[in-house]
Amino acid sequence: MNAILIKLFATALTLSQVTTRPEAVKTGFDPVADRDQVVQILRDGCAHMRKAFDIEDINLDELITTAMEDPSTVAGDNAPKILHGLDLGELNTSYKQFCKGENPANSPFDARAVIEFYNNAVKDLPSAEALKDSKLPGASTILDNSGKTYSEAFEANGRRRVLPIAEIPDMVQKAFVAAEDKRFYQHHGIDERGVIRAFIGNLASPGRPAGGSTITQQVVKNLSVGDDVTYERKIREMIVASRLEQIQTKPQILGLYLNGIYLGRGSYGVEMAAKSWFGKSVGQLSVAEAALLAGLPKGPNYYNPEKYPDRARERRGYVLSRMKEDGVITEEQLAEAQKSDLGIRPFETVRRDSGFYFVEHLGREARTFAGLESLTSASYTVRSTVNAGLQTAVEAALQDGLANYERGVGRVFYDGPEVNLAESVKRFEAMPPVMETALPPPPPEPVPPRGRKAALKQPQPVKPAGPKPAWQRALQAARPLLYDVHWPLAVVLSTSKSGTKVGLADGRVANLDAGGARGRLQLYDAVRVKLIDPLSRAPRAQLRVRPAVQGAAVVLENKTGRILAMTGGFSYPLSQLNRVTQTVRQPGSTLKPLTYLAALNAGLQPNTLVMDSPVTLPPIGGAGDSWSPKNYDGGGSGPITLRRGLEFSKNLVTARLLQGGIAEKAPASLKRVCDIALEAQLYAECENYYPFVLGAQPVRMIDLASFYAAIANEGARPSAYALESVEKDGKAVFTHAAKAPVRIGSADRVAFYQLKTMLQGVTQHGTAAAMSGISQYVAGKTGTSENENDAWFAGFTNEISVVVWVGYDNADGIRKTLGRGQTGGHVSVPIAKAIFQAAWANGVPRTALAPPSPEALGQIADLPIDPRSGQRLSGGGFLEHFRKKNGQVADTQYNLVPRETMYAMRPDSEDGDFGNSENGADVAGDYYSNRPGRSGSDLLDPFAQNDADPYASRRTQQRYDPYQNWPGRSRYGQTQPSPFGDDEGYPRPRRRDPDYLFGDDPRY
Repeated sequence: MNAILIKLFATALTLSQVTTRPEAVKTGFDPVADRDQVVQILRDGCAHMRKAFDIEDINLDELITTAMEDPSTVAGDNAPKILHGLDLGELNTSYKQFCKGENPANSPFDARAVIEFYNNAVKDLPSAEALKDSKLPGASTILDNSGKTYSEAFEANGRRRVLPIAEIPDMVQKAFVAAEDKRFYQHHGIDERGVIRAFIGNLASPGRPAGGSTITQQVVKNLSVGDDVTYERKIREMIVASRLEQIQTKPQILGLYLNGIYLGRGSYGVEMAAKSWFGKSVGQLSVAEAALLAGLPKGPNYYNPEKYPDRARERRGYVLSRMKEDGVITEEQLAEAQKSDLGIRPFETVRRDSGFYFVEHLGREARTFAGLESLTSASYTVRSTVNAGLQTAVEAALQDGLANYERGVGRVFYDGPEVNLAESVKRFEAMPPVMETALPPPPPEPVPPRGRKAALKQPQPVKPAGPKPAWQRALQAARPLLYDVHWPLAVVLSTSKSGTKVGLADGRVANLDAGGARGRLQLYDAVRVKLIDPLSRAPRAQLRVRPAVQGAAVVLENKTGRILAMTGGFSYPLSQLNRVTQTVRQPGSTLKPLTYLAALNAGLQPNTLVMDSPVTLPPIGGAGDSWSPKNYDGGGSGPITLRRGLEFSKNLVTARLLQGGIAEKAPASLKRVCDIALEAQLYAECENYYPFVLGAQPVRMIDLASFYAAIANEGARPSAYALESVEKDGKAVFTHAAKAPVRIGSADRVAFYQLKTMLQGVTQHGTAAAMSGISQYVAGKTGTSENENDAWFAGFTNEISVVVWVGYDNADGIRKTLGRGQTGGHVSVPIAKAIFQAAWANGVPRTALAPPSPEALGQIADLPIDPRSGQRLSGGGFLEHFRKKNGQVADTQYNLVPRETMYAMRPDSEDGDFGNSENGADVAGDYYSNRPGRSGSDLLDPFAQNDADPYASRRTQQRYDPYQNWPGRSRYGQTQPSPFGDDEGYPRPRRRDPDYLFGDDPRY
């Protein structure tokens, strides 16, 4: 039996069942026992179909006779492809057997072959009940923190806005019924008359074959059985459609269709299509607009009104005439609609090139907090916390920082272009030219409020006039793989020994510094570049290569916990792992503030002296090994103030605080540090071992950001979140409950404020001194883990907290070092500085770090000290912030280093104080002789490392004491400026009393 005939008989068997016995459709026949039953079903079906032929006024016998006389109608070159290979003799004999009641001796019918094909086709048939309960995926609109549309979330083939059928105008419903399925309300899922018309049309026309599918069949095809162009799919489609009609009402089926159909411009469903094509809701469509949409399902691309307006008008006219025939519109409405313009608006879609990590995190919060299946399970309006401009800037800062690191250490590896545009260039060369209009550069915008110069837009370069070259059109049409990388894409135009030239998307040509890719670039390679002089007509460019190193950054609003920006890696297409929320890494010295906070809360003052010298702590619980941390250079700098120990990230100082600085015994001190960590929700449990205080236990970035926000808030920890609210059809589904930050009770406000000022010293002249220019506004801490595997910066302003991490992924279990000297201060601080500046340029206030809160103010006294020795002075010097107890300032300067020890260590000096000794060293910790740049970073072996000071050489040129007074406060009636103002002048000369010898100032 002919293979095509087998498929036709199997399809006829299906059609016969769904039209003559829809409630008893069998999905399995026995090839032997059921032969006669199959023959009878086919005969019943043929009798039923002949009635449909009569209704359509078609003489089937005459058609077959004509085909037999002229075989080219089904077998010729112009015959439909679906009929090629069909044996007309077998077809005629089969027709007589099943439709004329004859029993020909030479019947080609093979019941076994037909049954086996049918049984295989309906195997694992989808359930119609699943369609009854199905929820169409929708496109959710995501708004940023200013209420503007930021993004859309939708699944593949799911950019739609689902509307109840009752909200879709009757005129729109009838327009689609008129265009697609005139007998929708009469048939039971399969319209045999439509099938007949399609069959006859296919015999008569060699063009695209018609399917005769009903709206119900289209619903099943789109949402259940798929759109394979096979007999098997058609068989499955007819059975499921017939069953769907038995369990769903016509309006319900039409609702699934109108919300599910594809209508061009990436839009599914009539509501999204109405907005995409006309900029309005479906309820506002005119007759002409409804007819235009109703004509698109037949061929959204072929009848695209933007590309083929004449075809679209013709198709619209057809739909309008059908609507008039069905009585949907009047003659006057028909005439008016026929002469109206197409009325489409320019295509606008939310094309996002940033925020992919953020939106994915938003989806997780929607599932966790709002109880949504997903953001695409329906059409929601989602209000988020993201600052759109800052989000893009954070991603760009991280990407630049990672690239700069690799260039600096010589680890750049070029592994080929992102894409080659040679074929695309050829296609555009064969197309008509497109003119490029030369426009003058726009004038600069006015300076924005608060003098945020970074927000001032620069004038754009003048674009060259003339026809666009093919390479430019190809570049503009390119869809790069790394769609969220913020380096310009350029196309290689020429390569030679004298240099490489690349074309930019605006038509300019740049000279390229190809670096390590020199000699490996090919014509029309699309590569990423960094423009050196971006406003020039002939700019210079540097090749940018996808780095192997990874990184992440997050910006958190201190008072609320709103996540303003988040990037979980270099590029989302490369890795969807969000390193801000889904991984843990050793925080290194960024965890040291916990220990200093515990010490301050225990009563130590920032001027308390601690020995920066070797120490051994006994085993915890008497078992295990003792702990002997060491600095990177194996030594120490002697007595040093608590403040300077944190500013220069001394490991030995941090370890010695466990030995009597927090509690009497080291294990008890460790427990207090751990208690703060647990209350701050940095960990669910603490590792009970000493290296914990130096950042040996991994932490999540988002939790570290919340802790630093708590420092900025004097101990009030916010809970980070990204989801503000979810609405559906204008009704609230979820609203984030506003709640005040939770206070960390393990330390009081005074301790937190003292810690905050000490962390500001880190950015002014400590390991994060690269931020000294903005240290009036920023405090924070660098961190570097063992062997420079992780480089960190965590810091804050009054308004936001920023955490940056750089390192290599270690999914293979191998930890890769960033390299000798690649510390948090060197790698992560420049990225964080760019993020702070971007925050100020994108609406975050730029304010000097706040003085103590009213609650802490009464317990703090500002007193002048010598910043190196910690000794109090009668005037001048550096204003330190001391805790008061019972109205008095507790003197803890010598609590850990006895005065006698200091006296014994005192060098011979001219003035009898801790000034510079004859050899230029200051035993109490001279700023210049003991700066990290000279002693190296102090590495905990084998767990954590202190940060080397990469800016020491710059500071050796300073001619003034870096410990300047905090500007602004005059609380005590003194003229000394206070902790956080604008004074950047030189400090007053230090007063020296020749009779003063190691004692306390008698005033206190």
